Amino acid sequence: MKIYNSLTKRKEEFIPLEGNKVKMYACGITVSGEAHIGHAYQALIYDIMRKYLKKLGYDVTYARNYTDVDDKIIAKSHETGIPADEYAEKMIENINAAMDRFHVDDPDVWLKATENIQNIIDFVSALIEKGHAYATKNGDVYFDVASYPAYGQLSNRNIEDALDGVRVDNDEEKKNAYDFALWKSAKPGEICWDSPWGKGRPGWHIECSAMNRTAFGDQIDIHGGGRDLIFPHHENEIAQTEALTGKQFVKYWTHNGLIKVNGQKMSKSLGNSLLLNDLLDKYSDEAVKFALLETNYRNDINVTDTLFPEAEKHLYEFYKVLAVIEKVMWKMKGIEWQISPEELDAAAAYAEKIDGEFNACMSDDFNTALALSNLFGYFKEIKKYLAEGNSGAMFIALSAALQIRKTYGLLGLFKQKAEEYVAWYEEKNASDIPAEVQAIAEERWAARTNRDWAKSDELRAKLAELGYAVKDSKTGYELTKL
Repeated sequence: MKIYNSLTKRKEEFIPLEGNKVKMYACGITVSGEAHIGHAYQALIYDIMRKYLKKLGYDVTYARNYTDVDDKIIAKSHETGIPADEYAEKMIENINAAMDRFHVDDPDVWLKATENIQNIIDFVSALIEKGHAYATKNGDVYFDVASYPAYGQLSNRNIEDALDGVRVDNDEEKKNAYDFALWKSAKPGEICWDSPWGKGRPGWHIECSAMNRTAFGDQIDIHGGGRDLIFPHHENEIAQTEALTGKQFVKYWTHNGLIKVNGQKMSKSLGNSLLLNDLLDKYSDEAVKFALLETNYRNDINVTDTLFPEAEKHLYEFYKVLAVIEKVMWKMKGIEWQISPEELDAAAAYAEKIDGEFNACMSDDFNTALALSNLFGYFKEIKKYLAEGNSGAMFIALSAALQIRKTYGLLGLFKQKAEEYVAWYEEKNASDIPAEVQAIAEERWAARTNRDWAKSDELRAKLAELGYAVKDSKTGYELTKL
């Protein structure tokens, strides 16, 4: 198992800190608004990482947090007139409901910033005692970046570059402009807690460090989040945690790419955010997952108008094959299959091949893109076995289909009844193409699958006479009116 480590900038063999145990933390959502596709993508990636490591036999504990107090939430509170804690709680309910629709499993441990205030205060107090932080007369506490010489190791920035592109607090009492807030003094009307430095609330970066330490202790195996968190959030986490403990905080840093919409970075300011619920109103959760996982998790994803429809079409073609197999299984119910030992071995070998190739992809830094591309070849082979029609070939096709469902279920795919998915897709994409034309198109596709080119050409010409063109792809065909 190899994982790309954002700290060392290379793939490394995965060896946990403590035997077979894996401690894994992913930065969750700041609940200032509804869940969008970026939140869904990050949650999906780390859920898959957790599940695959468990498949390999590791004892994984996966923790994830909600940032339920910060500047954005307080701004939303002022905007809506809803107290910050109530607003955050409502957003968490909405986000959880959207993630349930997306069918991403919960982490093993949920953490909230507001439930760890005392842990945060204790963490900050210890940093002050060690000389890595200082309090101002206004009740703010800052981390002294100059006290930690390794600052910048994750993002490859030096202290002089630390201010580039980063919003900083303008406080004359700061020792240096790049020192960052651990504790913020309360302004009138803001949510706050008592502390040794007066009423206030935690800074963003300290929350994850304190919650991590609460859940796992001084060190963890995997820490992750979106690539936009590398600096300053994760850089600051490293600084404050390692300054406190004197130990390496995280062994493997992982970061997923960002979502772009038609080539532009997705952001609220550009008005191009794609809310998760809106997507799931249009597309199946499996189609959204398939579209996202077709790209290596470390790369950015460009969402175009065709991304999700194409993913849904691919799944439809796959499910059509599964639907045929399910019908075969129903017909053979209670009937003894006439299978030779050689055919049994062939079926077992093909199923083992599917799972083995999936594991090879995923063990190379969770390469879902390659794993998904393999599906096209598998289903092409299954169609050939189905076309042969004999019981041995049918059994191999059945075995392969069952293995695909089992193996790729780890990615959240092929969880539905095939016939239901096919019917749903066809109803959703119903056209005014006559049933007679559709039947000819299906007959032609079957002929093409069987390499009966003469029959295929004959039926193509017949479709043209009826006023329809057919365009083939590796997964199926598309009919259009001439």
